[in-house]
Amino acid sequence: MNEKRTSELLNSWIYEQKTAYIKGWDFSHIRNRYKEEEDFSWDFYEVIKNYLRESDYLLDMETGGGEFLLSFNHNPNLSAAIEGYEPNIKICEKRLLPLGINFKACDGGDRLPFENECFDIITNRHGDYDVNEIKRVLKKGGIFLTQQVGAQNDRELVELLLGDIEIPFKEAYLEIALKEFENKGFEILERSESHGSIEFYDVGALVWFARIIEWEFPGFCVEKYQQELFKAQEVLEKEGVIRGRTHRYYFVARKI
Repeated sequence: MNEKRTSELLNSWIYEQKTAYIKGWDFSHIRNRYKEEEDFSWDFYEVIKNYLRESDYLLDMETGGGEFLLSFNHNPNLSAAIEGYEPNIKICEKRLLPLGINFKACDGGDRLPFENECFDIITNRHGDYDVNEIKRVLKKGGIFLTQQVGAQNDRELVELLLGDIEIPFKEAYLEIALKEFENKGFEILERSESHGSIEFYDVGALVWFARIIEWEFPGFCVEKYQQELFKAQEVLEKEGVIRGRTHRYYFVARKI
């Protein structure tokens, strides 16, 4: 690779690094530059709709910008949400509070700012949680539904850029989560686990992605990992795509 091409690639990757910022959970910046398989054996939206009743008081944890919550068109007066990421907090305050949704700034793993046994149903899509807090704020017979990112998610991509680093969430496996909830007095109503594919069609898109998903790619930056990025470029030019695997699981648990 000649010096001019090397410089062009580096500059383009540094640009992607500088623009790595999102509002809510919006990946439109790399639309058509990557593809993530979401064809699981379940549809988490439909799973929730099967349990959500009009009279239920609903809590959506780690709501992002509130997009997923709003897609249910649930009664705002029977809806609550939490979010701990500062840029998203401001979005939720402007978007959810005027609708009458009970929004609180809070991380999912912290003590939830709600009274005991106040919710009929709690949803959590790719967010943190504390099973003791879930149990505390759910009514008896209440339902907790979560779809989670598993420990092996994007592992091939992480190793391509960072090498064989420690898995950040070593206990993010379905069977571990189920055992934790069963030990706390929950009945598991349904469950499933799946591995899909994720593909990148240019290295700049992967740079942007790695900076956004910083908990999977800790410490990643273009300047530090230039050599690895050029190896990724070689893979791209040879195979036409950079491939990885996703890891997802979901379950539905009822408080006994």
